[in-house]
Amino acid sequence: MCSSDLMAPEKLTILLVEDNPDDEALTLRALKKNHLLNGIVVVRDGAEALDYLLRRGAHAGRPAGHPVVAFLDLKMPRVDGLALLRQMKADPELRTIPVVMLTSSREEFDLAQSYQAGVNAYVVKPVDFQQYLDAVKQLGRFWAHVNEPPPAAARATA
Repeated sequence: MCSSDLMAPEKLTILLVEDNPDDEALTLRALKKNHLLNGIVVVRDGAEALDYLLRRGAHAGRPAGHPVVAFLDLKMPRVDGLALLRQMKADPELRTIPVVMLTSSREEFDLAQSYQAGVNAYVVKPVDFQQYLDAVKQLGRFWAHVNEPPPAAARATA
């Protein structure tokens, strides 16, 4: 079940896949501070994200349409961010959803594997509170307002 489902029908959706409650709270704070909170859906791991994206399980009744972007944490229980990314990019219906790996990992292996799997951006979570807020603000503004979403994401989400 979504821990935060604050979608407004006229807004495009951002999917946040985050298992750390502190990072979730910081991300939501940054998005709210910058008026980007209206279309955010939060899920706790890659398995729940797939259920959301594929409209199955607890998310079977959610409205049609896809998020304008998915922010994935890399290290999560059940299905991690890299496995989720690979499954999204292998699915014809999901592959056009832009994906940002939003992670604390600075490992070269994680970076290389993410790009090889088709990630659109890889952002290391800043440790500094203000830098974290600024990074999320920039990501949210770019993906929700500047970037032109793929046609499937532009369909109504209500």
